[in-house]
Amino acid sequence: MGLLSDPVRRRALARLVLRLNAPLCVLSYVAGIAWFLALAFPPLTQRTYMSENAMGSTMVEEQFAGGERARGFARDFAAHRRKTGALPVAWLERTMRSVGLEVYTQSFSRKLPFPDETRERYMVAGTNVYGILRAPRAASTESLVLTVPCGPDSTNSQAVGLLLALAAHFRGQIYWAKDIIFLVTEQDLLGTEAWLEAYHDTNVTGMQSSPLQGRAGAIQAALALELSSDVVTSLDVAVEGLNGQLPNLDLLNLFQTFCQKGGLLCTLQGKLQPQDWTSVDGPLQGLQTLLLMTLQQASGRPHGAHGLFLRYRVEALTIRGINSFRQYKYDLVAVGKALEGMFRKLNHLLERLHQSFFFYVLPALSRFVSIGLYMPAAGFLLLVLGLKALELWMQLHEAGAGPQEAGGASGPGPPVPPAQSVGLASLVAPLLISQAMGLALYVLPVLGQHVATQHFPVAEAEAVVLTLLAIYAAGLALPHSTHRVMGAQAPDRGWMALKLVALIYLALQLACVALTNFSLGFLLAATMVPAAALTHPCGPRLLYAALLVLTSPAAALLGCLFLWRELQEAPLSLAEGWQLFLAALAQGVLDHHTYGALLFPLLALGLYPCWLLFWNVLFWK
Repeated sequence: MGLLSDPVRRRALARLVLRLNAPLCVLSYVAGIAWFLALAFPPLTQRTYMSENAMGSTMVEEQFAGGERARGFARDFAAHRRKTGALPVAWLERTMRSVGLEVYTQSFSRKLPFPDETRERYMVAGTNVYGILRAPRAASTESLVLTVPCGPDSTNSQAVGLLLALAAHFRGQIYWAKDIIFLVTEQDLLGTEAWLEAYHDTNVTGMQSSPLQGRAGAIQAALALELSSDVVTSLDVAVEGLNGQLPNLDLLNLFQTFCQKGGLLCTLQGKLQPQDWTSVDGPLQGLQTLLLMTLQQASGRPHGAHGLFLRYRVEALTIRGINSFRQYKYDLVAVGKALEGMFRKLNHLLERLHQSFFFYVLPALSRFVSIGLYMPAAGFLLLVLGLKALELWMQLHEAGAGPQEAGGASGPGPPVPPAQSVGLASLVAPLLISQAMGLALYVLPVLGQHVATQHFPVAEAEAVVLTLLAIYAAGLALPHSTHRVMGAQAPDRGWMALKLVALIYLALQLACVALTNFSLGFLLAATMVPAAALTHPCGPRLLYAALLVLTSPAAALLGCLFLWRELQEAPLSLAEGWQLFLAALAQGVLDHHTYGALLFPLLALGLYPCWLLFWNVLFWK
């Protein structure tokens, strides 16, 4: 305390902070990027291990042998679907009853906020079919779910056939201590969301659905199955859920364990696991997988039906069967045995999965990085904002103290008049106008789509995207608007106070986001922090303006799309990237209104207004 109360020592500390601020900021930013890139290298990456004792061994004998029966069910399902043009509800009910399940149906409907041009739907209606296998050895207090989503463009027939064959096999076993729900949903994730809302007696998305006539116990875990063929070469697992949620790591470890036991080739993000972690090639391959997971998680989209289960505290995975040109082929029996083993181990659980990690990143299926090891990467980036805020606070304090108390304290900052007050009232106009622009960006595109279609030859989805871009670009006029409001009352040091508020605002947002969705928080920090630290009304304004535009949230999204396709070894041209960018904008708004994804409101109501504050600082008069 003496260091801060003694004026001489305080002035010495201020001079030290001002002198070393720039090199410390550069060092902190480089350390954050380097730390993130090092996450794929030992010792930061660790081997996965099973924490739940009830699932620590794979000593179960899988007996599933219904491969031919599964293929027969798949052929019949595909034939009835082609005949009816929709999900064959009557056939599914009849087939599920024939294998001994309690069968129920649920109808649902949903009017989207604007047409989904990707899937060509607007007024969506469908029917979910589910059968319950009651546990013979326990009351119906807990349950497991095996679900197959069926969309209008992909029938997923082989997955439905395997689900029915597994139901028939499970019906003949007497060791089940949990109910098992076999769920077939229509309209992809919309059907899954309708069923989950009805099962948990809630409505968070405005879905219109009929109440469920049959229920099992509290859902402990769920597996979503997608198969493109009755012969697969590998099983790819998806873990990223809604708003970046991840399942308990033990469930992923269980999947990998039974794939290894059955000799199945398993992948993550479509990438094979590195075999040699002692050389540089293994970690470099793991870094590609890590970057892909980071981009997928940052999007906030549920990358499979499992992503909606995570919202209800149900640990879930999506397993996709891939049929590629790899040498080894596996039939439905091998896949069915892996699923049987997983369900038998989950049947042993005495409580919900909780002993392993919920916050992690994965460079490979057999390697993980826990929250305690990856958070320093975001911490170093946020430290830059703290250092710049401290520098501005020191400059404002020294300038407001007068020349006698300041004692000639000098630093790399610009000279400021010592006797002029900051004038906090001058900050009200840019703060209110920037937040108003963010509110308009959030509200107007969907509300004004019908007005736009009446006056311009565009469709509803195009009107939403074009309105988004128009409002986003209109924010560039914020400095002119605020200066008209403030007139000549803004003090010379007002930009310093405004930038101090903007730095604190941005740091708080990124810190909160990084705690819940590290990937999103890190990507936003890596792009926005340099421009936020360098923005200054003096100096090369065109250079600073270009840097601000290139690191804005929209530009960051466009860059992430190019990086994502590059890592998938399917690079984009500029025209293709722009079309994908427009589709991503529409999909982000649609996901928010349909499933409750939070990326769009975060960018519109939080980060975009904060970015406008830095834009206003740059053009401060």
